[in-house]
Amino acid sequence: MDTPPFLDTNRPDVPNMVVSGGVTPFYLERSPVRGRLVRLGPLADAILSRHDNPDGVSQLGGEALALVAAMVSALKFKGAFSLQIKGDGPVSMLVTDATDSGDLRFFARLREDADRDALPETAKGLLGDGYMAFTIDQGPDMDRHQGIVDLTGTTLADMAVNYFQTSEQHDCWIRLFCAKSADGWKAGALVLERIAAEGGIEASEQDEDAWETACTLAGTVTEQEILDPDLSNERLIQRLFGTLDVRVGTPRALAYGCRCNRARLASVLETFPEDDLDHMVENGAITMNCEFCNVGFRFTRGELGERTA
Repeated sequence: MDTPPFLDTNRPDVPNMVVSGGVTPFYLERSPVRGRLVRLGPLADAILSRHDNPDGVSQLGGEALALVAAMVSALKFKGAFSLQIKGDGPVSMLVTDATDSGDLRFFARLREDADRDALPETAKGLLGDGYMAFTIDQGPDMDRHQGIVDLTGTTLADMAVNYFQTSEQHDCWIRLFCAKSADGWKAGALVLERIAAEGGIEASEQDEDAWETACTLAGTVTEQEILDPDLSNERLIQRLFGTLDVRVGTPRALAYGCRCNRARLASVLETFPEDDLDHMVENGAITMNCEFCNVGFRFTRGELGERTA
């Protein structure tokens, strides 16, 4: 007997992929600096290549995936960290999120009138004017924390830095990378955060110097280094910050993590009135497409009637 759609929680046909050392945390001894090195490895191509986006949009998506991977790894509790951007540019919406266990997903939506062959080359050009929202979700029993700012800056990294400086009053340094190679898409990030002084005491001149020095050294990192699979995480961190008494933490895994299933989508469909469901039927079925993993789920009209019969 077939499983009814409202009970079918099977994972769709998507990659079962885990990158064991996707995020490597580190900190500088006796300095107000901590950081994360993010390298998505084959996950970048597995996620981005499922969408028929122009290369510029995929590159922006890879940077966004690296950004949320870095942010979620700083959470001290179970939950999810999401980035949503809405603008009036050719890319009307971009959404990425990651869970505390490192599950990543992404989608971007192009305007119907966008010229796919002549898109702007910068994040600002692709997104236009609009807003960026970061949301921390700790589950159904906890209130969500959300911060929203205007899109300010040329790159996605600029926009993220502006968010943390204006919404969170938190100093950070961010560089995001994504490029297409013969082996597919690769993406990564380097993020530094300035740790607040204990007890609210103003930072000393020594702390100021340490932060500026760390940012200067971080600025020497190249795209080739970030995306080089033969250069280990620890070696790259030591190469950049070895003169500052750097300490490398335990790496955290990242994974392909779309959370859609037939049961969830069936429950959404069954909130629609009967007449609306009847009008959705094409060729004997209703098809819902998950925007994150680009999998189409097909439901017969009879299947959707099983739950309320």
